[in-house]
Amino acid sequence: MGTAVVPSSMEVSIPLGDQKDGSFVGRPNPKGLDAGALFVLKSQGSWWHCGYHLTTSIVAPVLLSIPFAMSLLGWVAGTVCLAVGAAVTFYSYNLLSLVLEQQAHLGQRQLRFRDMAHDILGPAWGKYFVGPLQFAICYGAVVACTLLGGQSLKFIYLLYRPDGKMQLYQFISMFGGLTLFLAQLPSFHSLRHINLVSLVLCLAYSACALGGSINVGNSANAPPKDYSLVGSRVDRLLGAFNGISIISTTYASGIIPEIQATLAPPVKGKMFKGLSVCYSVIVTTYFSVGISGYWAFGNQSKGTVLTNFMGETKPLLPTWFLLMTNIFCLLQLSAVAVVYMQPTNERFEKKLADPKMDQFSARNVVPRLIARSLSVVVATTVATMLPFFGDIMALFGAFGCIPIDFILPMVLYNVAFKPSKRSLIFWVNTTIIAVFSVLVVIGGVASVRQIAIDAKAYRLFANV
Repeated sequence: MGTAVVPSSMEVSIPLGDQKDGSFVGRPNPKGLDAGALFVLKSQGSWWHCGYHLTTSIVAPVLLSIPFAMSLLGWVAGTVCLAVGAAVTFYSYNLLSLVLEQQAHLGQRQLRFRDMAHDILGPAWGKYFVGPLQFAICYGAVVACTLLGGQSLKFIYLLYRPDGKMQLYQFISMFGGLTLFLAQLPSFHSLRHINLVSLVLCLAYSACALGGSINVGNSANAPPKDYSLVGSRVDRLLGAFNGISIISTTYASGIIPEIQATLAPPVKGKMFKGLSVCYSVIVTTYFSVGISGYWAFGNQSKGTVLTNFMGETKPLLPTWFLLMTNIFCLLQLSAVAVVYMQPTNERFEKKLADPKMDQFSARNVVPRLIARSLSVVVATTVATMLPFFGDIMALFGAFGCIPIDFILPMVLYNVAFKPSKRSLIFWVNTTIIAVFSVLVVIGGVASVRQIAIDAKAYRLFANV
């Protein structure tokens, strides 16, 4: 059986049109640089910086929902799904990196996901499918982070003021203020130090979740450990697919090309190192939190393990511990929100900024300040209006994250490299495409069903 061979052309150190210190090396880029690419996607980072960006884009407080996903799947299926999700996404993100390197050598360095789709699959794919889908996912992630940040602030408030009268929308607005400040950082590369702190924070709250679960599971107040799947046969089946969608969403990024664009040339091999940093964090956090949380709470696992820590009548852990864990989550959410603002920032910069003038000239700073501020204000407003946005994000996960992170990389590789139909890599990619296409449909149905079930509790500006 044949195997696909990566072209030797990928040995080139600095592809035509690459950037170095913000300017082009070699002959000029035949397409020219728009302001979005020039100012937001500066190619100045190392593979360490790439690892920080990747970790922040993937490892977020949503991983605290893994015990709940496992409660919908059971021990065997839940653990297998965690392992398969890690393996498939690590593989697919590396395929994307190889395609980007190949296209750069051919003189078409692509800095954005929609550019890849445009050049490889055709203009319509980039304009009408990948571009809008990526924008919806990324901006939806900003809204979700703003909502979760507000809920974390409210949780901290209620720890000390159980009878407090402040409403959720007030806390969401406070978190939006923090995001508004961080959103003014000029480029993706300028987030590298924030994203290093973000990496440390995700390790910190994951360690807290692990320690808290072990403590509760071994305490006198430990809930009864029941690992059976609950509900009717249909409920269990659709619940399992909902659990798969949740796990798939926790591995999603959606901005791999934009992250690779931040690497200084030569790019070859750096993305693999960055992904290795990221996935060492993923394996450490996802499996420890998922397994310990499910062990401690079984089929009573809530949407997030932090909710379980609060108990039915009183907290199961000390107040200072819950406060510390929530602060870690809160701070990391601000970094995640700003990372997912980068595709929106790049679009604004492309439309409003002048690439012929300095990035920090008044001509470019004023439109940037206004556009980014409006973007944060709109996201914050949506988060305050729709505090049930998590159900909508589950739908985005099924119809957005799975296609763009589990399916599209395989399609792009098969089209760009054209591996033999008798090769192993062709059939591995085709199998992944087929399996996850089925999951998109079933996961979408399960998500819509969950929205319908929860619809009776929906109310604008609800204080949940």
